[in-house]
Amino acid sequence: MELSDLGRFSDVAVQVLVALAAGPKHGWAITEDIELRVGRRPQPATLYGTLSRLEERGWIAGLPVEGRRRPFSITTSGRDALAAYLEHLSATVTAGRRALKVRPV
Repeated sequence: MELSDLGRFSDVAVQVLVALAAGPKHGWAITEDIELRVGRRPQPATLYGTLSRLEERGWIAGLPVEGRRRPFSITTSGRDALAAYLEHLSATVTAGRRALKVRPV
């Protein structure tokens, strides 16, 4: 996969993919996972718009409805996209730390 295949990543899209990489979750659980990790909740319209775009792209898949909740899971192509993005981000962080003369953590 080429980095150009990823298109424009939004912070919420990355956070959703990270949340689902740990296992299937429904919207509320994804929201709570993101809040625990980054300290803020995505707005419902932002979250559900992101879920829709990720599903259209084939990076997540909706699972059968459980009561009133619809869980989602990350797909193989979603895992590949997330891994490629994180690799790119890691290289960017390394270059930035080097430029700032900051020690790696």
